[in-house]
Amino acid sequence: MLYTEIMTQNKDFQLCYRKGKSVVSQNVILYARPNRLPVNRLGITTSKKVGNAVCRSRARRLIRQAWRENEILAPVGLDIVIVARTSITNIKSDVLSRYFRKYGMQALHQIYQGLSPQPQKGEKKS
Repeated sequence: MLYTEIMTQNKDFQLCYRKGKSVVSQNVILYARPNRLPVNRLGITTSKKVGNAVCRSRARRLIRQAWRENEILAPVGLDIVIVARTSITNIKSDVLSRYFRKYGMQALHQIYQGLSPQPQKGEKKS
C-alpha cells in the first residue's frame, strides 16, 4: 500500500472508535479521524460474527484489495478502521471496491475536512 501504514495498537483502534466519525454500509463500517501524519493508518477488524476463520480471512482480503484499488483517491492524514459486517462473505471483490470508489472515499474527504459524512440513500446516520 502506497500511502498507508498498518494500524496495530489497540489504543489507536479505540481512539478511532470513540473520537472518529463513522459511515455505515451494508458490508462494512468505516471509522475515520484525522491523525496529523503524512500517511494514512489502516486497521481492519472482523469479529467472530462474520464466520469461521476462513470467512474472516476472506473478509480481510476483500477489504485490503478494495482499499488497494482505491487508496490513491483517499485524503492523506487519516486513521481509518474498517469493520467487516456479516454480509461481506456473500459479495464479490468488485462490489466492495465500487462502494469505496463511489461513497467511501467521498465520506473520508468529508471527515478529513471536518464535516460530518452524509448518510447515503437508504442508510442510517450514526
